[in-house]
Order: sequence, then structure tokens, then C-alpha cells
Amino acid sequence: MTDTAAVDPATYASRLTAADLSGEVPDLMAAPPVRWGVLGAGNIAASFADGVRDRTAGRVTAVGSRSVAKAEEFAAAHAPGARAHGSYEALVADDDVDVVYVATPHSHHLEHALLAIAAGKHVLVEKPITRSVAESRLLLDAAREAGVFCMEAVWTRFLPHVAALRAAIARGEIGEVRTVVADFDVFFPYDPTHRLFAPELAGGALLDLGIYPITLAHDLLGAPDTLVTHGTLAATGVDDHVGMILGYDGGAQALLHTSSTASGGAGARIIGTRGRIEIPSGFFTPTSFEVVRADGTSWSFTSPEGEGKAYEAAEVARCVAAGLTESPRMPWSDTLEVMGILDQARAQLGVVYPGE
Repeated sequence: MTDTAAVDPATYASRLTAADLSGEVPDLMAAPPVRWGVLGAGNIAASFADGVRDRTAGRVTAVGSRSVAKAEEFAAAHAPGARAHGSYEALVADDDVDVVYVATPHSHHLEHALLAIAAGKHVLVEKPITRSVAESRLLLDAAREAGVFCMEAVWTRFLPHVAALRAAIARGEIGEVRTVVADFDVFFPYDPTHRLFAPELAGGALLDLGIYPITLAHDLLGAPDTLVTHGTLAATGVDDHVGMILGYDGGAQALLHTSSTASGGAGARIIGTRGRIEIPSGFFTPTSFEVVRADGTSWSFTSPEGEGKAYEAAEVARCVAAGLTESPRMPWSDTLEVMGILDQARAQLGVVYPGE
């Protein structure tokens, strides 16, 4: 992080404001057009398709589901004119698809992404990209061998407020980052058939919700040197209430929490040697933050309105047009490191999925 000694105390209080960060994110509509195939027709896929339709130059040309009726319903609501396929095999074989967006349950990400890669398609795979780091390596090796683009759909990394806060940190606004505090807690009534509680669907709070605070901490501090995890398990054996301390040899820490048995605001705080950044709620969605400097001055940043998944779609379009196989902002190495953290946390809790 930024060396605080490089910040001139005489200009510290007026060095940077929100207005200085207006050009941190490329224009969405300037990204090249991409023809998307959506594999899976659930709620996350719907919001992604809406973002592509409304905020980018790309379009969803095909939708694949296990049911052609469901695919047709999805297309009519979120991608008018898109072809509806009653199988995933038909979707990835569609010649009018450049990139396949995989939005099925975690347990099936590897299978469905490999299906798309075998068909020569680029892939954007919902997070977590697979169930484990071992599966992630299999997937990324396949993408490398095929020479296709592959990215985990960590949309938060491409949002304006994240670009702005990273720029603020890099320019010394809060000095050296010492602590990241973040939580994502959502109460779900216990239902062993719900995907969040089903081990066969790679359920649990960690993979579904906890990946967000973990990804934020990794984005700002990198891979930890130590990890301490404490939590409880649901009756089905998946994690449902988890606290984590990520430690770094330089002394920095990340204090993270996730739960499917509690309700929280998904807030975050980034604490540095010369101030802090407060994200009051929804830190992983388009939102606002406040920089509070140690000298008492402060300023705020607010993201533009609109579906945030459009930003990751635009990143994919730029990368594919440039002939890249991975995103500089969300490289494969980061995916593997975050999956490694999730693996360690699950191991400390004793969570094992069928077939592992």
C-alpha cells in the first residue's frame, strides 16, 4: 500500500476529492459488442442479462435451461429476441454466441464451464468459480489449453466505487491500510432443500455470501499469511455462521463475517494510518463511501445508478476484443488465492462436499 511518508502533510487535507476520481472506470457503452449466451435462467442470470441489455453495447443472443419453456420465459423477460435452448449443450453449440455466462449452482460450475470451453466459447463463471481450488485449477488449465478467455464473475472489482476507493488509497488518503472489516449476513429460514443449506449444491454461507468480504480483503491486502476461522454448521453439515481473521506478516488484519442465520447491512470499513473509508451498506454493490481523514476533513463518493453486473460484462468484452485469456483486474492468480482461502476456512470448520 501507499507509503505514508510520501504524503506531504501540508497538502494532505485538500489533496483529493470525489471529483478527482471521475475517470477511474471506462465508459460502459465504449466496450466492444459481445454476443452472450446465458447458461442457467435464475435470478442472478436475470440481473446480468438486464445489465447487458440496458447498459452495454453487447446483447444476449441465446439462453439455455434444462427446460425450453423456462428459457423462453427468461428470454421474453430479460433478452427479447434471444434464442431459447432446452439444453446447455445446445446453448454452447450456438454459433451466435461469443461468450457463455455460467450462472448455475456452485456445484455445477466446473461441469458447465468445461462444456462451454470444449465448444470453443469464452466463459464468465459466477462466483465462486468452482467448489474448490483443485476444481478451479482444472477449469483454468482447460481454458489455457483451449486459448479462450475465462473469468470469475467478481463484479464488485469493476464497480465505480471500488475503483474510486482503491485510487483514494493509492494516493495516500488514509495512509497505509492496517485493517479491513467487512460482513455479509443474510437470514434464511432453515430449509434443507434450499441451495444454501444443501451440501450437494455446494451450499453454505462461505461460498455464497462470505466470498464477498473475502474478495474485498484480498483485493486490498492480498493473500493472507494466516487464517483463523470459527463458526457453526447447519444440520446438513454446511457452514451457516462464520467469523474469520486474516493475518498478514506486515501486521495488517482483515476481520470478516458471514452468516445465513443473521441479518446485517453488508457494511465495510477500511482503516489506515491516516484515516478510514466507511461503506455503510452493500459494499459489494454499486454504492457510496465516505473518506474520513485523521485531520477531521472528509469527502464522499457515490456510484452511478444502474445494474452493476454491466461493469463485469464490459470488462469481458474489452478483454476478448484484445485477445486476452484473463482479466488484468481479475486474474486467474487472484481466483486461485481466494479459492484457497475458502478451502482453508471450510477445512477449519469441517465442511466437506459430496465427492471431495
